[in-house]
Amino acid sequence: MRKSKKKTKHIKVYLLFGTIITFILILIASTLGRQELNGPQRLALEIIGKGQYVITRITTGISNVWYGYINLLDVRDENERLRQELDKFKTTNIAYREAVATNVRLSKLLQVKDTLPPPTLTAQIVGRDPSLWFRTIIIDRGSSEGVEKGMPVVTVEGVVGQILDASPNYSKVLLANDPNSAIDVLVQKNRVQGIIKGKGSSGLHLLYVLKNADVEEGDRIVTSGLGDIFPKGLPVGSVARVTKSKRGMFQKIEVEPAVDFTQLEYLIIIMRESSLAEQNFEKNNH
Repeated sequence: MRKSKKKTKHIKVYLLFGTIITFILILIASTLGRQELNGPQRLALEIIGKGQYVITRITTGISNVWYGYINLLDVRDENERLRQELDKFKTTNIAYREAVATNVRLSKLLQVKDTLPPPTLTAQIVGRDPSLWFRTIIIDRGSSEGVEKGMPVVTVEGVVGQILDASPNYSKVLLANDPNSAIDVLVQKNRVQGIIKGKGSSGLHLLYVLKNADVEEGDRIVTSGLGDIFPKGLPVGSVARVTKSKRGMFQKIEVEPAVDFTQLEYLIIIMRESSLAEQNFEKNNH
């Protein structure tokens, strides 16, 4: 410890002595003006010049490092600003694409709406039933707008299901692929009649078609119009598989739904004119 302290003191003395000598040399050089330098003076000037050169290089290096650091901070700030702007543009682009896609879907929905018997009502899905026993969805239209149990629900691709229940502002729709659903249908090519029943996520069954009926894979299935629920001719699906067993009277027919029940967003409710007229009558009397 004592040796290190002594070394420190010696270093300080040497630095002080060097500083004094340098200062004396600078004074000597500055007092000479334009006089011709002798040998010791030239040596002093050489030492002073060398010292100033070293100091200038060190100062310049430090200055360059400092300004480089400042510039690096500016570049980092600029990069952060550009990144934020890029994120903003990405968000705007996503919103724009979603708006365009929604506009396309609604335009197609309106085209289908024009082909359906009036009155109709457009609805949006706001929820799904998490239960494993029922295939249902919740829509943002209810009894206050004339929605009633049993009304058919369709989309651009075809039949979705029927209104199961309605509150003033919301309704529950029983999907066509629910096992509790039943829809009267026809095989489009030859008008063979049957009943479509849901079988959950695995699609639909076409029931009560006799063995001698001509039904093949790819045949289109449409609503029959019987039962005064669904209008005639709405797409329900297409035949995916036909099995004719030796036992029983009927064929076993599996149907691929026309609608992708996992991709539903906007729907059309086919209203009953009587219910709408009754609603308007009640409003006028109140």
